[in-house]
Amino acid sequence: MGTKTITLMDDAYERLKTLKSAEESFSDIVRRLTSEKGSILQFAGAWKDLSEKEGDELKKKILEGRKASSRVEELKRKLKDHVA
Repeated sequence: MGTKTITLMDDAYERLKTLKSAEESFSDIVRRLTSEKGSILQFAGAWKDLSEKEGDELKKKILEGRKASSRVEELKRKLKDHVA
């Protein structure tokens, strides 16, 4: 695969650099940031065949997952504060 040289303003370079992980090259970060993502519209109607009961159960599970995720993040912050 060939290479190209591009010019970036200093501020653009710094922004790109902050998004790059230690193991990523700048080519990797550009690929990651520009990869095609599906449109949320592709999911429109995905749950149209769910019964009201199934929909309520799904909503309940989603809310439980969000709550658990929030709790994990809270514990991570507390641990980080405790260690620091």
